[in-house]
Amino acid sequence: MSKNATVLNPKIDRRIRRTRDRLGDALVNLILQKPFETVTVQEVLDRAEVSRSTFYMHYRNKEDLFLSDVDEFWEGMATALARRSEASDRLAPVRELFGHVIEMPHLSRAMAASGRMHDVFELAEGHFARGIEQRLATSPRACRISLESRVPVAHALAGSLVSLLSWWIRHGMRESPARMDELYHSMAWTGVNSAINPGRASTRTLSKK
Repeated sequence: MSKNATVLNPKIDRRIRRTRDRLGDALVNLILQKPFETVTVQEVLDRAEVSRSTFYMHYRNKEDLFLSDVDEFWEGMATALARRSEASDRLAPVRELFGHVIEMPHLSRAMAASGRMHDVFELAEGHFARGIEQRLATSPRACRISLESRVPVAHALAGSLVSLLSWWIRHGMRESPARMDELYHSMAWTGVNSAINPGRASTRTLSKK
């Protein structure tokens, strides 16, 4: 998470960024070696070569360090399309996210080993919901979706993305990131179109009976 966070969230001062990166990398490496509960702040400090006073300037404890690192990662990933002003009709950087998981498998292992996957996925869903809502608001393809519908639809699509990612990891990541991006957006736009034209969707359903 930490190394990629430098690219995903460049707003933080470089010196602070380097310190946070070292602390995050140290914690991830320790989580892969021993249970999260047994990792101490001092072990993180020793591995990162950061002083205790510096650590507590940024974090309350190891849980705060872990979730802050995860939160930065999700925020950067969820806003990637908007930050680079991508003109496509993609709602989320699914291909990039799944590709990142393949390139850095130790990160997903560390998340799982932390025993805090519920918190990890909850953070992801929140960030992706906001990112997708922003994409829906600016997409010509979704211009007719009402504000009242946009928010719940964005949250539903974010939940679907997190669920798809979880399923993909559990099943060995056999499908390519490009294929998962295609699959996700096919399902996502079907849902968006149904939200735009709920009456038409109901009519089609009734006509099949």
